[in-house]
This record gives sequence, C-alpha cells and structure tokens, in this order.
Amino acid sequence: MKYLIIGAHPDDEVLGCGGSMAKWSRDGHEVHVLIVAEGATSRDESRDRVLRQKELSHLARSAKKAGKILGVQSVDLLDYPDNRMDSVGLLDVVKSVENKIEELKPNVLLTHHAGDLNIDHRIIHQAVITACRPIPGHSVKRILSFEVPSATEWQSPDYGRPFVPNWFENIEGTLELKIEALKAYDFEMREWPHARSIKAVEHLAKWRGASIGCAAAEAFVLIRELR
Repeated sequence: MKYLIIGAHPDDEVLGCGGSMAKWSRDGHEVHVLIVAEGATSRDESRDRVLRQKELSHLARSAKKAGKILGVQSVDLLDYPDNRMDSVGLLDVVKSVENKIEELKPNVLLTHHAGDLNIDHRIIHQAVITACRPIPGHSVKRILSFEVPSATEWQSPDYGRPFVPNWFENIEGTLELKIEALKAYDFEMREWPHARSIKAVEHLAKWRGASIGCAAAEAFVLIRELR
C-alpha cells in the first residue's frame, strides 16, 4: 500500500496520525507526507517570511526529523500562507494536491476533518476531496480524515460537523514513536493541560484505544473506500 498524508501545518501530520504512519512504515508500506502551509507567519499582523525565516527553517527541519523518526519515505513542504488559506484560490490548492497525487499515485489518502476550527484545515479537506473526485482510474481508493487536538475538538457544536470516528488504528506498538516525533516539534508543542501537549496526546491515544479495547489507538473518519 502507498499512503499519502496531507496536512495543513508542520506537526498536524504527527498529531493526526503519527502512530499509524510509524506502524504502516514498520509493516513495509510506503508512506509520504505533504504539508501545504508554512505554519509561522500568522503570528504577525501581515505575512512576512523574511521576519520568520529562522522559524520557518526550524519547522522544515523539524518536519524532516519527525518523518525520519516515523520511517516515512518523503516529507515535502509547500509555501501557502499560514492561517490565511482563505485568501488563496481553492483551485490553486487543488492543483497542488493533484500534482502530488499524480506524482505518487497513492492508494490511501489521509487529511483533516472537514469540521475543524482552523480555516486552513477545512480548506485542505475540501481541496483533497476535490482532487480525489472518483473518476475512473484514480489511484486513491480510501480517504480518511484525522483529528488534530486543539482544532478538531475546539469547533462549536453549532457548526454541525462533529468528528465521529468509524475507523481506528491500533498504535500500541508505535505510540512512543509518535511522542518522539512530536518532541521534534519543540516550538509547536504546549505545556499540559493544553490540548496540544505531549500528555494530552498520550491521553487521547489511550482513550481512543480504550474505546475499542486496546492500549492506544488513533481515530479516523472513513470518507470513502473502493474495494
């Protein structure tokens, strides 16, 4: 199997499915990561890549290091604006996703939940679904969405798209690798009890595992599968 994980920002891919990525890689599958937005410039009034160049370079190195820890084949980073992807034409994002799919021809694609609070997550979800229109001969046969702590559960219930998982991956044997990969993102992680802290990620994995009878799991929503 060939997996492609498409995340908005550096660390989303590990938060969402780092344990599963490590498991799939360990089991001999091919795993690739595409990170679409740069993940730093939203902290300023206006986008200034020069001002944030040191941080952007650190994030890129962190993404590569995390990928190496998880055993993935490739980690590619694009340069869309952080938390400003609603200012970009959706067609441009779709074409970027289509180009990566055409290059890799993955069987399984994972991306953000459609109901996340973060606007970049929602736009990337839409771009992925658009790029994966079920036309004859399309390589992607399974699409899963993942949850990202501090984005998925922070959305208002009035939005109407709760994350209700119906697919689980047992990550008992790879949770420690997920935690190690998250530690590569030292700038991005927060202190407990923040939802994006190491302890919170561990608790979530154990809760998802307990809900299906194992020690640790990652949860997904199956959007589509063609057998």
